[in-house]
Amino acid sequence: MAALHASGATITPYRDGPLIVRGDFRLLDQDGAEIDPGRNTIALCRCGKSGIKPFCDGTHKRSGFSAPSAPSRPRPAARILRAARPAEDDD
Repeated sequence: MAALHASGATITPYRDGPLIVRGDFRLLDQDGAEIDPGRNTIALCRCGKSGIKPFCDGTHKRSGFSAPSAPSRPRPAARILRAARPAEDDD
């Protein structure tokens, strides 16, 4: 059984909506400057139309943005990592 992480962030892509980030995280701009999110749970824009980027302002609802919650196919790197792991015993 896997242990639950006591700290760290969880990022959840919502169908046709933002990325919800919960937990202990740091948000940085491309130059490495910290952006104060003001809270422990934030919504990050995925549609690219928010007026308060990088945060979501709900514009995705009006713009018709569409995206699944999960990837439509596995990432190639995920396959490579799974193949590289040693096999676990079923004892």
